[in-house]
Formats: sequence, structure tokens, C-alpha cells
Amino acid sequence: SGINAEYGGEENAYLYRTSMYLAASASAEFFADIFLCPMESVKVRIQTTPGWETTLRTGAPRIWREEGINGFYKGLSPLWARQIPYTMMKFACFERTVELLYKYVVPKPRSDCNKAEQLMVTFVAGYIAGVFCAIVSHPADSIVSKLNANPGGGVVSAAKELGFAGMWKGLGPRIIMIGTLTALQWFIYDSVKVAFRLPRPPPPEMPESLKRKLAAPSNRTIGLRT
Repeated sequence: SGINAEYGGEENAYLYRTSMYLAASASAEFFADIFLCPMESVKVRIQTTPGWETTLRTGAPRIWREEGINGFYKGLSPLWARQIPYTMMKFACFERTVELLYKYVVPKPRSDCNKAEQLMVTFVAGYIAGVFCAIVSHPADSIVSKLNANPGGGVVSAAKELGFAGMWKGLGPRIIMIGTLTALQWFIYDSVKVAFRLPRPPPPEMPESLKRKLAAPSNRTIGLRT
């Protein structure tokens, strides 16, 4: 507590919580994509190339034979461009939406809500986060698909070939898909925590020390006026 008092750790954690959500989720996704990219390359080839291999077991060796390691990782940069904003939005938007729902929409504090009401808030916040996830990641998703469908192409050429309108094609169905998927992910995650009686911290609240600091100027102004 002495360190927090000296450096304002608790106050800064509250004030910069969104930046912390964004930084934590971005760094986690950065490293996760390094492992995801080879499987993503095989998956997109299977989906977009008629007559190509049909399984990961046969597709991965074929890419290795024909293109080497670059065949697995040439889509890494656009994958980062897709997945990192996606994950940042998934966590930061969800956390802040939960806060806002309890503050402005739900007519009672979270502690007074039953489990079903809390899980409904989780589902709604997850769906809203999913909508923004789909929007921020859709252009990069289109480029990743184009790159893996055209092994000889590059990021710039894929973007030019798609054009601005092409990069946003299919956004509507993807919003529905990602919104539903993200809502269910958060809902199932929270439901499991409820079922196993795991800790479920409430939305962050402003520290009392910060409340006093913010109230102090108002008190001084009132004193000056009197």
C-alpha cells in the first residue's frame, strides 16, 4: 500500500485501464499468431484453392515442398494486422462495455443482480465487442485470404487487386458471425466460472483516493465562493 500511495499505482491502474487492456491483449496475440500462421495458411488454401489438399496432414508438407518456410509465414504481417486489432477490441471493448452497461443501462448495481442477469450483461457486451472486432479486422482478413489463394502475390498487390470496396466485401455476414461467436465465447467463459464458483471480479471502481482528489477542487471553489 505504501508503494501504491507513493506512485499512485491503484489510481493509475484505474485511469489507464483501457491502455492496459489493449497492451496486454496485443502482446498476447502477437506471439500467438506466430504459432497460428502456418495452420492459417493451410486452412485458407484448402478453402480457396479448388483441387488442393483437403487436410492439414497433407497440406502442410505440400507447402513446405513447394514454398519452404516462407509459404507458412508470408501472411504473418497481414495476420497480425487482422488478429491484433481483433483481440485488442475483443478484450478492451468487452471490459468497457460491461462497465457502461452496469453504469447506464442496468437499473441496479452488479452486486444486486442475480446470476442470470449478470450473464445476460456478459452476452450483450460480448456481442457488441464482436461487432467492433469484425469491423476493425475485416480488411486485413480479406487480404490474408487473397494472399493464401494466390501464392505468388504480396500484401500490396493483394490490396490493390481487391480495391477498397473488395476489402469490405462480406462485412455484414462476418459481423453476424463474429458478433455471435464472441458473445458465446464470453457467455460460456463466464458461465463456467459461475458453475465452478470461480472468482468473478466486478467492474473496476474509482479508488477512494482519486475520488477525494477530484472532489477537492470543487470543495475549494465552494469555499472561495462562501
